Amino acid sequence: MLITYLSLSSALSCGIFHLDHATSLPYFLEKTTFKGRVFMTHATQAIYKLLLSEYVKVSKVSVKDMLYDEQDILRSMEKIEVIDFHQTLEVNGIRFWCYIAGHVLGAAMFMVDIAGVRVLYTGDYSHEEDRHLRAAEIPQFSPDICIIESTYGVQLHQPRNVREKRFTDVIHSTISQGGRVLIPAFALGRAQELLLILDEYWSNHPELHNIPIYYASPLAKRCMAVYQTYINSMNERIRNQFANSNPFDFKHISSLKSIEIFNDVGPSVVMASLSGLQSGLSRQLFEMWCSEKKNACVIPGYVVEGTLAKTIINEPKEVTLMNGLTAPLNMQVHYISFSAHADFAQTSMFLKELMPPNIILVHGEANEMGRLKQKLITQFADRNTKIISPKNCQSVEMYFYSEKMEKTIGRLAEKTPEVGETVNGLLVKKAFTY
Repeated sequence: MLITYLSLSSALSCGIFHLDHATSLPYFLEKTTFKGRVFMTHATQAIYKLLLSEYVKVSKVSVKDMLYDEQDILRSMEKIEVIDFHQTLEVNGIRFWCYIAGHVLGAAMFMVDIAGVRVLYTGDYSHEEDRHLRAAEIPQFSPDICIIESTYGVQLHQPRNVREKRFTDVIHSTISQGGRVLIPAFALGRAQELLLILDEYWSNHPELHNIPIYYASPLAKRCMAVYQTYINSMNERIRNQFANSNPFDFKHISSLKSIEIFNDVGPSVVMASLSGLQSGLSRQLFEMWCSEKKNACVIPGYVVEGTLAKTIINEPKEVTLMNGLTAPLNMQVHYISFSAHADFAQTSMFLKELMPPNIILVHGEANEMGRLKQKLITQFADRNTKIISPKNCQSVEMYFYSEKMEKTIGRLAEKTPEVGETVNGLLVKKAFTY
C-alpha cells in the first residue's frame, strides 16, 4: 500500500483513492500507534469512503481475518483533514503542499520541505490531459529528491486519438456481428473517461441507439454523484460543457447493480468491475461470454501479474473458471490501454524539467523499473544524478548538509563575535529553526 509518510510521528498524506494507495489507511489509523494527522484532497476523501466500504463488503475473507471493518473506516474518516491544491500546511516544522497529478479525480503530488530539503512524491500521475482530467502540473522549482512512479517503465503510449478509434472500432464491429462487449474496469477513474467516450460515440451513431450500454457497479450512482460534485476540479473542456448540461448525465448508459437483473438478450456493452477479472460482475460476465467467438473483451488499462485479465491478453486456448472447471477462450481479447499513468516520454520530460539531483523509482514491476533506471542513467549521464530503484521495504538513506543559522537576542546580539570565539547562552529550538 503506497502511503506517503511525512513523518511517522507527525503526519501522513494520501495522494489518491485507488485501493493500492489507500486500503491500508483504516488499519494504520485504527490498529497502530500512529497518532499524527492525515491529509488528502477533498475529492480523494469523498471517494475514499465509498471505495473502502465496498471493498470491505466484497472481500472474501472471514470476519476474524479482516484487517478492519466498516466502523474502522468511519472512525478513520473523522481523522482525515483536507488540503487544497497549492495550499501550504505545516506540522511540527514540516511544510508541505500539493500539485495536481492528473491520473484520477483528486490525485495529488506532494512536495514536502523538511529543514530546507525538499522531497517531491509524484504518486500516480499523468501529463496527458484527457476528456475530463487536467494534466499533471510541473512544480516551479526542483526538489532535492524526486520519488517517482515507474509503472510503465520505458513503454510509450499510443496517441490518444489512435486509442479512442481502436476502442470504438472494436466495439462497433463486435455488436454489428451480434456480439457482446465486456470492459473490465475500476469503478472509478478510467471508467468515467471511457463512459464519456462511449456516450459521445453513441450520440454520433443513431444506428446504435437500440444497443444498451451498462455501467455495472454497486457504486455506480454514488460515484457519478461525486464526479458531478467536483466538476470544477476537472479540465476546461468539462467545465465548459457543464455550463450547458451535465456531461456525466449520460444519455445512452444505464447502471446495472447485479447480474440477476441483467436481461442478456442480444448485443450489449457492459463496463464492470473488477478490472483484473478476479471476481465480481466482470468475472461472472466473462465466464458467460468467453466461449463465443462473436463476443469481445476490451481490457482498457494496466493489468497486474497473476490476474485473469493478464492471462487472457496472451490468448490461451482455455481458461479456468471460478468453479475449477475449464472453458475454451474463443472471444476476442483486445488490450487498448487508457491507463492514466505516465509513460517513458512523460517521465523523461518531467525529470528534464525538474532536474532533481536524486531520483527514487517506485510503483513498478522490477524488470520494467530496471529498464527505466538504465535509460535514465544514460539520459542524465552528463549530470551527477543519483538514481535508485529500491525493493519493497528497503530503506534509503540520503545525507544533506546545510549551514545552520541561529537568531540571537539580548546581550548576545549587541556584539558580533569574532571567528572562533566561544558564545554562551540559551539555545532554543523550534522544529528545524533555532
